[in-house]
This record gives sequence, C-alpha cells and structure tokens, in this order.
Amino acid sequence: MKSSLVIVVFFLILPLVSCKKEQMNPDLSIIFLHHSTGRIIWNGKPPSFLEKVAGRISDGLASKLGKNGQLPTLFEAYNSSSDKTYAIEEMVFPKDKGYGWKNYPFDYYNIWVKNAGKEPFMEEPTLEILTKDHQVIIFKHCFPVSNIRADEDAADINSEIKTLANYKLQYAAIRDKLHEFPETKFILFTGAVQVKSNNTPDKAERASEFFDWVRDEWDMPGDNVYLWDLCSLQTEGGIYFKDEYAASPENSHPNADFAAKAVELLFNRIIDVVENDGNGTDLTGEAN
Repeated sequence: MKSSLVIVVFFLILPLVSCKKEQMNPDLSIIFLHHSTGRIIWNGKPPSFLEKVAGRISDGLASKLGKNGQLPTLFEAYNSSSDKTYAIEEMVFPKDKGYGWKNYPFDYYNIWVKNAGKEPFMEEPTLEILTKDHQVIIFKHCFPVSNIRADEDAADINSEIKTLANYKLQYAAIRDKLHEFPETKFILFTGAVQVKSNNTPDKAERASEFFDWVRDEWDMPGDNVYLWDLCSLQTEGGIYFKDEYAASPENSHPNADFAAKAVELLFNRIIDVVENDGNGTDLTGEAN
C-alpha cells in the first residue's frame, strides 16, 4: 500500500518540481524553517488531501508539494514586477526522524548554541551550515510552546521543561548566537498559541507574558533579528487563538481564511525586512 502511494504522489508532484527550477544565482536566498502551522501559512491554506497522504510517507515529500504554496507564488510575482530574483525555500526543522519533532526554545538553543559548529547535530543543520547558503532565515515554534508551566526553584538553560525562566535563558543565548552572523537577517515568529479548549488559563497567561517579553524586552532595535507577530494576529489582544481563525474550536492549526491573510502579511514583513530593515511595517506585517 505504501509503495503505491509513493508512485501516485511521485507522478503528481513531477510537473510541480520541473516547473519550479531554482534560481541559479538569486539576489537573495531565504529559508523558512517550520512544521505544520508554518506549512499551512506557506501554502496560504490548510494542507490538501495529497499533502496529507505525502506526509504519511515522509516530511520531505509533503514539503515538496508545499513548494506550490502561496508564499513562493507571492515571491515569484514580486520578482517579476520588481526585477528581483529573491529565492525562498522551506525546510522541515527539526525533522521527525533524527532529532525529533520539537522546535521549542530549548531545541533551537540545543542545536544552534549548545551544539554549534560546522557539522550537523543529530542530522539537523547548525547556523554555521545554514548561513553559508541563506541570507535570511525564518524560524518559529509549534503551538505547544504555549504550554508554559509555573517556574521551578531555579532556571535551567539545559532543561526541556517549558517555564518562563527557562525560556528566557534559552532566548537570551539564541539571540547572542544570532548576533554572531551579522550578515544574515533572522525573522522569528512570536509563538503560536492555542484555542481555548486546548490550553489552561494559567498556561495561556504565561504564554502571553512570554510573548510580551519577547516583543518588549528581548527584541533589540538595530540588530539583525526581526519579529513577525503571529501571536497578535491569532489572538487580537486575547490569550487564546480565536476560534473563528482556527481549523476548529478543538484544533489550534489555522483555517483557510486565516492562512490566506497571514501569508500576505508574512510576505510583506519579509520584503520589508530585506529591503528596509523592517521599518516600513509593524510586527504583524501591516504597513506603517
């Protein structure tokens, strides 16, 4: 059964791959590191049945299908109208096999800071590797990042436990590491949140507190690190992902309407960061 699915998906994606030849010498290379919510925004809509089938076979195969998404389409149109050759690609990071499907503050710290270097860590590229080929790196967290527990007796930068104190130590180390690559621009999503039915009020409040800290204190003006405020788009001032924007009141992934709006704003923010150091848009991507 699995082999027949591979054959079907191969012939369906073949024309997509062949008509999307990469620019040989782009003006700029951008990479978007993501998991499921990121792929939905990349596509501008929830995954199709074909992508879901491909995802059962491998993350990479589903990712190839996503190359026909709205975000690369917006870049193609922009390149045509402005005589640019900006190239954008996506990468599942970290992968399910190898490191594991975890992209929380500890994991970026673990891969990029604690285990930095010229060799991959558990099959995942370090910043030393990624910055060789990409001038803009976009990264994010999955929505369980908002499952923030009460602080323990002491903060521990090497702990996977999701607490405000641990997150802040890990984020400070990540920012210092990003500053080691001043020629690269980094765009970080504020963390994705969850619908009310999937989180507790205390955890959601802590998540809101952390994302406020990221915006107000962690983010430094004039450096090479920029934010895209997904959280504000999802919550509109609350602490939960609004049900009308979610796949369902029990599913914290974006629905089609939200994804279509979000991808346009993300595109605006990326272009503004690339060309204007982020001065022409607010953190959500709306024009100032």
